[in-house]
Amino acid sequence: MKRFLPGWRGLTQLFAVTILPLTLLLLVIAFGGVNMHQQDMRALVGERDERAVQSSAAALESELHHRVATITSMAVLSSEDLTFEEIFATTNDLTKDFNGGIAFLNSDGHLLASTGNDRFWEWISKNAQSLSLATSSDREPVFSSPILDPNSGQLFVIISAYSASRDVIVAGAFSPETLAAVTLSATYPTGSQVTIYLLDKSRRLIFVSGELAQETLEPDHPGVTEALQGGSGVLYVKKDNTEHVVAYSPIELTGWALITEEEWEMVISPSLQLTQMAPLVVVPAFILALIAIWFGAKQIVQPLQRLESKAAALAWGDFEAIKESVGGISEVQHLQMELTEMSRKVQAAQDGLHDYIGAITSAQEDERMRLARELHDDTIQAVIALKQRVQLAQKAIKDQHGRQSLTELGTLAEQTIENLRRLIRALRPIYLEDLGLVTALDMLASETSQNNHLAVDFQNNGQEHRLSREVELSLYRIAQEALNNVVKHSKATHVELKIAFETSEIKMEVNDNGNGFVVPKSPTELAPSGYFGLLGIHERADLIGARLKMESALGKGTSLKVVLSELPS
Repeated sequence: MKRFLPGWRGLTQLFAVTILPLTLLLLVIAFGGVNMHQQDMRALVGERDERAVQSSAAALESELHHRVATITSMAVLSSEDLTFEEIFATTNDLTKDFNGGIAFLNSDGHLLASTGNDRFWEWISKNAQSLSLATSSDREPVFSSPILDPNSGQLFVIISAYSASRDVIVAGAFSPETLAAVTLSATYPTGSQVTIYLLDKSRRLIFVSGELAQETLEPDHPGVTEALQGGSGVLYVKKDNTEHVVAYSPIELTGWALITEEEWEMVISPSLQLTQMAPLVVVPAFILALIAIWFGAKQIVQPLQRLESKAAALAWGDFEAIKESVGGISEVQHLQMELTEMSRKVQAAQDGLHDYIGAITSAQEDERMRLARELHDDTIQAVIALKQRVQLAQKAIKDQHGRQSLTELGTLAEQTIENLRRLIRALRPIYLEDLGLVTALDMLASETSQNNHLAVDFQNNGQEHRLSREVELSLYRIAQEALNNVVKHSKATHVELKIAFETSEIKMEVNDNGNGFVVPKSPTELAPSGYFGLLGIHERADLIGARLKMESALGKGTSLKVVLSELPS
């Protein structure tokens, strides 16, 4: 027996020195991996919920804007020579979103006509003075607080607009609960683990759904104050030995708050339980543990890393990146499917906004052209005639003092004519229509330099060729707005305006040596940061499919580049 002891001793030492430390290391790695996995999944669930609640809030706001447009349209129609019945007939397709009906009231709140729910509108008419309806001082439509219909017991919100030409109030009532149920069902289908709360600005619950739903919310419920103050984000809250993910976002048009809540462990607890059992397997299962680690790296960690990079690209507007499969386990694939569906809805909302911005931009340019024509055909001609009258009067007056006064008046008229012509050129770039983009940009640089004591260097490279009117006008307006920003904000002494016509793309740059600024991380931060000029530049570049790049640093100037890859003719 003794001769076997050295072998047993060696085996024990091998176990103590090698197998046991490896086993303990495996346990540490396994439990550490579980914890890291929990944190990563926790963060991903939080990001998913945050994006989902922001997308849902945007969808609700889009629906509210649609209803505002309907009421605005009816207010406009009321100024025409139409009866209320004719207006209702004309807007029949638009009024289906108002399940509480639409009514016309006079300025004192008396009911004139309605499309249905007569008892409700009669009650509104009797209590109009105490309700938040539009008045003659309101230029925009007004949202009321949720109103409880005493007949049906249902909550309604009224959108109202005042028509001055007819001295009437157009009011439409819709159920916020129905609106929320229909709009949010796409993002949060029936059976979802997510609990949804929709509150008005007085913290009143107007919609609630989900397994964890409460009839009332505490005043300090997580996310409520933040959302009502206009913030959006995600919070992790401990409740009953579990951690809940609370995502919140404001609905700025009405001042409402959208809150979602779910237990993030419910998404991943089955896989985590299996993973936590792995370290308890006996030593002979060590190889299986290695296989499990390889599987986790191959099917969970790497797919999650790829999904994380795609989610980051999605945040910058790359909607195609999220569609490419990252593989992995079904939970990761399901999470990607949810992100893909969310990106589709966000893209659809942005496409609608894109068309809306395009229409506004086109209308703005049309109005500029109309105003330029009126200034040229009427105002400037009148000033020219005034100058000629002054010159005739100079010849008739012999008094030296009178002639001097008329000379000063003539000089003032001449300056006014020049100012009007400069204004007309800014409103309607004639050089752009007649001579092309390069000549128009050259004249813009010259005028900016002369009028602001600023050195503007214009450079043109490549062979110019004409583009479509929309593209040329957008590039011109981008350069015009960029130079205006330099003049107003940068305190620069030198500016470079460059345009290059290359084989497959056009590049335009505006570089200055001004004081610079901190460029927002995302285009969505331009408006909250007050960079409305840059936001207009970004929207014009987006309308023509151009890539916009801004580089700036405090004290180091600013560089703005626009690259148009496809050249529509």
